[in-house]
Amino acid sequence: MLKEIIEESQINYKTEDLENLRKEILKNKDNIEGMWGLGIRTLGDRLSLDYVKEIISQIMDSYEAAKSSFPEHIIDMVKKITGGRETKSLIKEKNQNSPDKVLEKKAKSSGISKSILKAVYSKGLAAWKGGHRPGVPQHQWAMGRVNSFITGKGGARKAGAYICGEETALIESLEGNRGNPRLKPPFPAVQGLWQNPTVVNNVETISAVPWIVNNSGADYAGIGIGRSTGTKLISASGNIKNQGVYEIELGLSVYEFMNSDEYCGGMQTDRPLKALVPGGSSVPILPANLIYKTAAGEDRLMTYESLSDGGFATGSMLGSGGFIVYDDRACIVRNTWNFSRFYHHESCGQCTPCREGTGWLEKVLWRIENGQGREEDIELLWSIQSKIEGNTICPLGDAASWPVAAAIRHFRDEFEYHIRFPEKVKNRDHFVNEPFEKVKHLITKQPV
Repeated sequence: MLKEIIEESQINYKTEDLENLRKEILKNKDNIEGMWGLGIRTLGDRLSLDYVKEIISQIMDSYEAAKSSFPEHIIDMVKKITGGRETKSLIKEKNQNSPDKVLEKKAKSSGISKSILKAVYSKGLAAWKGGHRPGVPQHQWAMGRVNSFITGKGGARKAGAYICGEETALIESLEGNRGNPRLKPPFPAVQGLWQNPTVVNNVETISAVPWIVNNSGADYAGIGIGRSTGTKLISASGNIKNQGVYEIELGLSVYEFMNSDEYCGGMQTDRPLKALVPGGSSVPILPANLIYKTAAGEDRLMTYESLSDGGFATGSMLGSGGFIVYDDRACIVRNTWNFSRFYHHESCGQCTPCREGTGWLEKVLWRIENGQGREEDIELLWSIQSKIEGNTICPLGDAASWPVAAAIRHFRDEFEYHIRFPEKVKNRDHFVNEPFEKVKHLITKQPV
C-alpha cells in the first residue's frame, strides 16, 4: 500500500524536458537572482538533472514568488513540465493518502500507539548529491515543503533541512509538516510524534548501545576522562593531511589528534596554523594561541570540558565534532560570511530575530568581504548577533550568532583590514599570496 502511494505521488519527469530546461537555465544563468543564481553560476556546466529537479520544486512552491528569482519564460517551462500544479495543490491532492497519513492510520488502528514505533530519520541531500541509493524509493512528493522517503524498514528520509536536527522540528517533519520547531513544554518525552510519548536520539548515540549491551555501561564509562566518557565521532577537514571521520576516545589531546599520523597527520603544507573550529560551524572559532593550550596554560583536550574552558572568551565547544583546520592563507571574514550564509538559508523563519538577523549578518559580512565595508559595520555585526542569541525558540539563532561574535572577538584586526583596504580584499584569494600576518602592520599605520 505504502509503495503504491509513493509511486503515485511522484512527478514523472521526461529526461528530454529536463535537458531542455537545463540548457535554458544555463543560457540565462546571469539573469537568475539570489542563492539559486549563485549556485547555478558556480556549478556552470556541472549543473546536474537532479539539481534541475530541485529548481523545479523551488519554482513549484509558488509560481508568483518565483518571479523574483527566475525569468518568466523559465517559470513557463516548469509549468509545462509539471502541468501547472503548485506544491500547495500537490500537498492537498496527496494529503489524505500520503505515506505519513497511512502510516498514522495503520499505527492507530493496530494499537501500535500503545506499543513502540521506531523510525530512523535521515536527511536526503547527501543521497541526491551522490545519486540515487539502490533500494530507496524515489518519492519526491511536495519537494518544495518536506520530502518524505518511507522505506519498508522503518526509515524516513527527508529533504535535509538543517533545522530538522532539532528534535521537535524532526517530529513535525516526520508527521508530514513543515520542519518548524515546537514550543516546549510539552516535551517530546511527554507529547511527541502524533501526540504520543517519544524519545529522540542522535544515531551516533544509538550506535553505542550494542557495545554497551554486549559489555557494560561501566566499561563504556571507563573510556575517556572526567565527565567526558565514551567515544566521539570527529569529522576532520580543512588544511590537514588526513581528512576524514575518526572515532576517538574522549580525553585525547588536541595536539595529538591534529598531528599524529593515526589521525589528522599534521598540517597539509608547511603553512602555519591560524585557526580552528573544533565542533562544527556553530561553535566559536579559536585562534592559534588557544588551540593546543587553554588560556590558563593547560593542555587543550578533546573533551567537552577542556574545549569549553574559559567560556566563549577563550574557549569553544566540542559540539557536533565538525573539526575544521585553517592555515594562514584562510580569510576569517570570508569563512564567517560563508557560515552566516548557511544559517540564513537554513532558518525556518518562525522567529523574527533569527529570520531577520541571519539575513542582516549575511549582508553585512558580504559587504565587508567584498570591499564595501564601513567603519561602523563591525559594531553593527556585534549588535545584530547579540540580539539574536537567546531570543529564539530553538538554538539555530545561537548557532548563527556565536561564530560571528568569536570571529570579531579574536580576529577583529582582520575585519578592520577589510574595511580600510577594500581594493586589496576584492580578489577572492587575497590572503593566499599575501597572508594577513604580512599585512596586518598596515592597520596601525593608517589612522581610522
